[in-house]
Amino acid sequence: MSLSDHPHRRRNLLTGEWLLVSPHRARRPWQGETAPPSQPRPLAHDPSCHLCPGNLRATGEANPHYEGTFVFTNDFAALLPEAGSADEGDGSIFQAVPARGEARVICFAPDHGATLARLDDRARRGVVDCWCALSAELGARWSHAQLFENKGAMMGASSPHPHGQAWASDFVPELVAREDREQRAWLERKGRVLLDDVCAAELELGARVVEANARWLAVVPHWAAWPFETLLVARGSVARLEELDDEDRDQLARILGKLLARYDGLFDIDFPYSMGWHGAPHGLGGDTGHWRLHAHFLPPLLRSATVRKHMVGFELLAETQRDLTPESAAERLRAVAIA
Repeated sequence: MSLSDHPHRRRNLLTGEWLLVSPHRARRPWQGETAPPSQPRPLAHDPSCHLCPGNLRATGEANPHYEGTFVFTNDFAALLPEAGSADEGDGSIFQAVPARGEARVICFAPDHGATLARLDDRARRGVVDCWCALSAELGARWSHAQLFENKGAMMGASSPHPHGQAWASDFVPELVAREDREQRAWLERKGRVLLDDVCAAELELGARVVEANARWLAVVPHWAAWPFETLLVARGSVARLEELDDEDRDQLARILGKLLARYDGLFDIDFPYSMGWHGAPHGLGGDTGHWRLHAHFLPPLLRSATVRKHMVGFELLAETQRDLTPESAAERLRAVAIA
């Protein structure tokens, strides 16, 4: 049986979950939703933007005239440092517990029309350093620090200004907890680190590799759920962002530029995505030998700049499903011409 032509299931080694791959469905006609074309690139400064240098935010506080990255406490944070009450009453079958934390907004650059893809390596390195500093700072106080970016209106970004977020929590979120469980079990069972084995296998095969350098590997993972999903893995013994050395950070800035340029070139647009870093939860303390730092890039587009993948029906009620094979997606990303 050829996996490129017939339905089959693949196991996500990081979560233990299975997904259905249906390659033949990629040929079906499309009469569903088409998104509007992307808008022209914004100006370098938008007087109405709450994130531009010198502008007022919704709270009335003025941003400084920053020249690199700028971090501030989220004015509408999803997590708060104070513990609330979640008492369901004696004998209730329903469970709820308080959740504490804090949230930051990370402006990547002062240029309102920039993107992480269009920044130069030096500016991207500034973003990398900011991620690392926030991971260390927040991880010193909280069980987990989740750094992420939602890029584009299609991903629900509230502003086109280049920015990301950091949410720190007094609990380890579900997806990270699953990754911790599976990586720990792999090390106990095989005596090796899971993502080290994945990187070695992907490099030997080559079919799903998108970009690689001495310190990082970007692949469309064997278990990718989204059409052009990628996994960016640190190739050294690194468990958290703050452990990256100077060369790790330089090479991360470079490979990010190449990977994101491939995304933008695929359909010739500012490619939308959600991305985020997964490292060993800080609540583990020094128990991190089973972890390798990695980032997930989850873009929604399927066939073109205007047709996106929807997680509906079978995906919501039964199991994740994809049409385009990960191997085909990686081949298309590699074929994009970049500088």
